[in-house]
Amino acid sequence: MAGIYIHIPFCKKKCTYCDFHFSTTFESYRKEMIAALCNEIQMRSPAFFSGEPLTTIYFGGGTPSLLTPEELETILTAVHQNNSTETVEEITLEANPDDITEENLTGWKKAGINRLSIGLQSFREQDLQWMNRAHSVEEGESAIRKAQKFGFTNLTVDLMYGLPDLSQTEWKEHIYKLTDLNVPHISAYCLTVEPKTTLHHLVGTNKIHVPDEDTQAEQFELLIQTLREKGYEHYEISNFCLPGQYAKHNSNYWKNRKYLGIGPSAHSYDGENRFWNPANNTRYIQSVQSGKHTPEKEHLSPENRFNELLLTGLRTIWGVDLQQLSDTLPLTDAFRTEMEHFIQAGDLQLSGNTIRLTQQGKLKADYIASALFV
Repeated sequence: MAGIYIHIPFCKKKCTYCDFHFSTTFESYRKEMIAALCNEIQMRSPAFFSGEPLTTIYFGGGTPSLLTPEELETILTAVHQNNSTETVEEITLEANPDDITEENLTGWKKAGINRLSIGLQSFREQDLQWMNRAHSVEEGESAIRKAQKFGFTNLTVDLMYGLPDLSQTEWKEHIYKLTDLNVPHISAYCLTVEPKTTLHHLVGTNKIHVPDEDTQAEQFELLIQTLREKGYEHYEISNFCLPGQYAKHNSNYWKNRKYLGIGPSAHSYDGENRFWNPANNTRYIQSVQSGKHTPEKEHLSPENRFNELLLTGLRTIWGVDLQQLSDTLPLTDAFRTEMEHFIQAGDLQLSGNTIRLTQQGKLKADYIASALFV
């Protein structure tokens, strides 16, 4: 179960909250970037996967939907030519609502895209404006309906909570809009204020006021309760789906499986090492063009692997296999004592040889994982 992630570092506009790597001025080197992505796929994927078949392909960014269907098809051709792709089940494209046109939907389907991740974020115009999003509320709803009309039944939509002045009633209405639209997968994220972003400046100058942690926690709990009532499974801290509609590519991350990252700033993982490309478009293109492209590399110690298994596994319904943990690093008395403390407190549950977060524990997932770190 291996996956390949392709980072498209282009955006129309800079969202106020975003700290990902991207550029809003890219037309002058667009062709060079597409060529570099294809070349990196050819250079790295055969050796990285060693014939292991791919199951997922994911276009992230940035805004991959800014590429033409033909450009996406060019990149996918490189993936197919250099990998075993007969078993690929899921090809995801992150798309902004304003890019979801009938022409693009037709082209995406022809290229082989079978899943869309729609960056909707909010159903309030005021939010979309301060976020500096390129779409309107009407375009967001329309995009979902268009995608479904064109046969994209495998959809996920991003929503954000913890937004300025967002009431509990408004938040619940946002959730209901997606369930009423029969969206099978929902990713919901709490607004975070990242350093060096426009949002960080706006908060620092009191132009925007972010809700306190208690309000954010209340909205998270309302999210869980509302989606449970609608038949959604809370299978990862930020992800919900109708029965069986898991995001296969992202599930590979959470299950500690191998993935290759292509493109500037993209990360890779082979089970023992992490790799990452330069977060600079010019440097990335030049590196690939030189034929000597070598990503940065970090060998993960047993302690690193142990902690990552905890951090990612505890976020999911699959939990953490204690045998897999102990195979990585023997479980200490201190670990077992801390684990028992969380079980007694009602934050963790032990089933067989697997520990999972309880409903209560999900409210402090990262804290619990860090307390169990070695």
